[in-house]
Amino acid sequence: MNKLALTTAVATIAAVSATPAAAQYVPGRDSRPIVVQVPNRYKADDVKPEPEKPGIKLSKKASKAIIELQTAVKANDVATIPAKLAAAQAVAETAEDRYAIGTMQLNVAQASKNSEAAVLAADYISSANYLPKNQIAGLYNNLGIDFFNAKNTPRATAMFQKALALDPNNAESLRLLGETQNSSGNPADAVASFQKAMQQAAASGQKLPEQAYERAVSVAYGAKSPSAVDIGRQWVAAYPSAKSWSNAIAIYRNMMHPDVEGTLDLLRLMRAANALQNSVDYTLFATAASEQGNFNEAHSVIDEGLANKKLDPASALARDIIKGLKSKPMATPADLEAAARTAKTGRSMITVGSRFYGAGDYARAATLYRSAIAAGGDPGLANLHLGMAIARSGDKAGASAALSAVTGEYAPIAKYWLLLVR
Repeated sequence: MNKLALTTAVATIAAVSATPAAAQYVPGRDSRPIVVQVPNRYKADDVKPEPEKPGIKLSKKASKAIIELQTAVKANDVATIPAKLAAAQAVAETAEDRYAIGTMQLNVAQASKNSEAAVLAADYISSANYLPKNQIAGLYNNLGIDFFNAKNTPRATAMFQKALALDPNNAESLRLLGETQNSSGNPADAVASFQKAMQQAAASGQKLPEQAYERAVSVAYGAKSPSAVDIGRQWVAAYPSAKSWSNAIAIYRNMMHPDVEGTLDLLRLMRAANALQNSVDYTLFATAASEQGNFNEAHSVIDEGLANKKLDPASALARDIIKGLKSKPMATPADLEAAARTAKTGRSMITVGSRFYGAGDYARAATLYRSAIAAGGDPGLANLHLGMAIARSGDKAGASAALSAVTGEYAPIAKYWLLLVR
């Protein structure tokens, strides 16, 4: 059986355009567009057995009729094939007999591009109980792809369901079923199937192709499903890259609407993962840092963007933020230490710790975050920032411990940071 391709329409997840960097931060309204969907390719096992294939032993009773059928099929004798097929099926005794007959029946159906005849052939092969169930599932997957490409979604769905009846844990069948469910206007069911496919693949110690994660997150985001956030995180875990990081975090921000501090922590993660992409990312980062009073960090990220040429200094966003930062001088180490001495509450210790973080002094920042916890500061926020600082210092085990201790509203952001240190 030829390998077939299911190509789905290219989908674009569009977020609202960015606001000017000098404007006040508005959650969920300043992310760049997210583009994650690409054409998918789905393939299943080939099934091309011949009666003379080594290991196939025909019964004495059926061998003559099967060989006559094979001769007619090879000669493309369409006038006699139906009768010879019926004759061979009538005398078939063994699994090998039925398997050989079924594969020739399938070849004839494919040659004539008769999908319904191919289904009958697949059913006959399945009834032979000769091939492993996962291979028969692959056969039905391919037939489903044929129907899907012919825009016969109900029949495609039936084929994928047949495959799952044989092999309930078949990740390929699950994601293909998800495609038909989405095409039928049931994105919630589609997302559930996509997620189950990911779980089944993971349970077998494998992972789906990256395009499967892209497709799943595209459908979930388009349906405004909260699952988009989880799928985005799974995408990063399976295929960490600037592309997956930036898209997953943008999806999280557009769906969860974090405040300025949460947004800044996510942008810090993007920076740590080398996933800041363009002027919007850099100016948003600098804007959020400035609104938190962390001007050292704002200056630093702007300088970084200019140096790597990802930030266009001529853009309106860049011009506004650069102009605004000129009146915000960077704090010296002495200034930071003076602020640390006056910090008496857990909240103020976290704030000053973030100044050290923004200046790149992660060890000093970690010390202040630990002091904040001891002083009764918000343990969720303090542990999140502690894990971030330890992560940037290179201690993955220590960072993992701190981030794993985060609970409450900051836990979802901590889960993303954990991907960086896993």
